[in-house]
Amino acid sequence: MLSVSDAEAIILNLVQPLDRQRDTEVVDLFTADSRILATPVTSPLNFPHWDNSAMDGYAVRYEDVQHSSAEQPAILEIVEDIPAGYQPKCTIQPGQAARIFTGALIPAGADTVVMQEKTRREENRVFILDAPKPQGFVRHKASFYQAGTQLLPAGIKLNASEIAVLAAAQCPQLSVYRRPRVAIFSTGDELVAIDQPLQPGQIVDSNQYAIAALVRQSGAEPLILGIVKDDPVALEKVITHAIAIADIVLSSGGVSVGDYDYVDKILESLEAKIHIRAVQMSPGKPLTVATFPSRDAINRVSTNSALYFGLPGNPAAVLVTFWRFVLPAIKKLSGITEGWEPVFLQVRSHDELRSDGKRETYLWGKLHLIDGVYEFHKAGGSHSSGNLINLAQTNALAVLPIGKTLISPQEEVQVLQLVNQTFHVMWKNHQVT
Repeated sequence: MLSVSDAEAIILNLVQPLDRQRDTEVVDLFTADSRILATPVTSPLNFPHWDNSAMDGYAVRYEDVQHSSAEQPAILEIVEDIPAGYQPKCTIQPGQAARIFTGALIPAGADTVVMQEKTRREENRVFILDAPKPQGFVRHKASFYQAGTQLLPAGIKLNASEIAVLAAAQCPQLSVYRRPRVAIFSTGDELVAIDQPLQPGQIVDSNQYAIAALVRQSGAEPLILGIVKDDPVALEKVITHAIAIADIVLSSGGVSVGDYDYVDKILESLEAKIHIRAVQMSPGKPLTVATFPSRDAINRVSTNSALYFGLPGNPAAVLVTFWRFVLPAIKKLSGITEGWEPVFLQVRSHDELRSDGKRETYLWGKLHLIDGVYEFHKAGGSHSSGNLINLAQTNALAVLPIGKTLISPQEEVQVLQLVNQTFHVMWKNHQVT
């Protein structure tokens, strides 16, 4: 049985990011949110585009005002008003100034802006009451970005700030990686669809819904293949189809050691290489990870192989193994160059946390900010792998390492941050390994 860290290393080593030549598409900037940039972006524009004012005030020559004070103010003639978007007409001569507003072009001859709070105006004259710094409040052309250099690198996720930069740089279309395709199906004779009445011994298949939501949140495209009965022929047909259409295949159930757990045997019959069969963790011990020999029969060259995850059947175990192993794999596959590793935080535990110490144990709960310090609050109720109910509204998993049977209240505990949580930015400098 593999340790969690060894399993993680094997999985991430198996993941090959999407190909920049083959797996890209062009999208409109309005639809580029959360996509992964496939090629570096440059712009022919400088930022700022021209010298402009960072303040409402007066554009002056520094040498005219460098000795100004309230007792002996420099007195300048106002020759022009320059609002934003206006092309200055005058060149500032000795003894002159221009009224200027934030973002407006600096007129020729001027090199400094005096903020209006440090002035007094009388008709067409301005009194400079305090000596400014040379070139004060002037945003110089190309001081933020120089045209023709790299504006954004490939391999980053495009969020609102990047979208704003690209819009300002007049980039209406972008080359991004296509979304990874993730095939999803559940196995088990006891499973029924969400709209079917339950018979004794049956359960509703919640796993497909949970996994599909997590896949979408990760930026990938879920391919829903439904429920497959515990029938080897049916399972082989679905697995063969799934590995043909997807980059990653996620099945839930059928990977333990029961009489009706057929997945591993079918994978072997399809010449899959099984890299992981079980992991020393709770919940989530029965985990299968496999790859397939992949050949282009026409051109006789190797092509990308689907990565197969046979997840446990119990719903809590499905979510824990997805967060711990599948999510980083999807992120790395997507083309992101960094930030796909799991994020662990060291926080204070509000509750007593217990484990038998035999396996790395994950307990779900919620982080709360208490007096400026984050605390982990364990979800109430049973932490059985079959209990889905108390997983709702959780945002973190406390991790008890092998051999650790007790974490007392107020003691520090390592937690795994779950997907799409807002506290990531606040805590990113507290990541531990």
